[in-house]
Amino acid sequence: MIASAFGKARNEHRIAFIPYVMAGDPDLETSELILCALRDEGADLIELGVPYSDPLADGPTVAAAGQRALAGGTRLHDVIRLASRARASGAPSIVLFTYFNPVLQYGVERFAREAAEANAAGAIVPDAALEEIGDLRAALATQDLEMPLLVAPSTGIERARRIAEAATGFVYVVSRLGVTGANSEPDVTQLRDQIVGLRAVTEKPLAVGFGISRPEQVRAVASFADGVVVGSALIDAYAGKSRRSAAESVRNLVRAMRNEC
Repeated sequence: MIASAFGKARNEHRIAFIPYVMAGDPDLETSELILCALRDEGADLIELGVPYSDPLADGPTVAAAGQRALAGGTRLHDVIRLASRARASGAPSIVLFTYFNPVLQYGVERFAREAAEANAAGAIVPDAALEEIGDLRAALATQDLEMPLLVAPSTGIERARRIAEAATGFVYVVSRLGVTGANSEPDVTQLRDQIVGLRAVTEKPLAVGFGISRPEQVRAVASFADGVVVGSALIDAYAGKSRRSAAESVRNLVRAMRNEC
């Protein structure tokens, strides 16, 4: 499912647009409408966040969205069911974005099985180190689910090669050091150099995320990457809104960014 999304984008001479949504923020009904808006506006893949109380890679915007979702009662099983409903309504492939502790508490094999039953495409687990992902990666693979892995700007090329070899679906290229967020500019020159280095060690799709918040940044990334992930800017667009008002704000932002892909 992930390969076909990148293949379709490549055939259309553009990069894949991958929005991130925190499930349950501010409620599951709003999340469902937002997923419909992303479907209608041509998202290629969707990262669907699982709210967690200690999100190490999340900046203030995503962390606050997770806290709102948790306060509203959203839990991992709700996110999986939301993914199932979205896929049944024609949403593009969904990759669950979670941390390892919720998966461990839920049960690794149960998580993989139910994610597959929901027709998800895979899972991203940013706090799972390369040396510790064996059981989770195997459980996902048994269910034909992909596991994209993250490469940071500080990652040496040999370790980056090992991460890329272990990743399935795509390699998530972190655009800058630190957590997610829309307020810090990525260094496009450094990012381009990072992509060039990764091209030398992997043929897998390279999708850039963390800090991509404006159409002109998407345009810059489109000149050298295979995909772009937009999260905090999208959450900021609908923060404080709900239902159709939130979905309309998402439509407007996604339309502007998708056009730059």
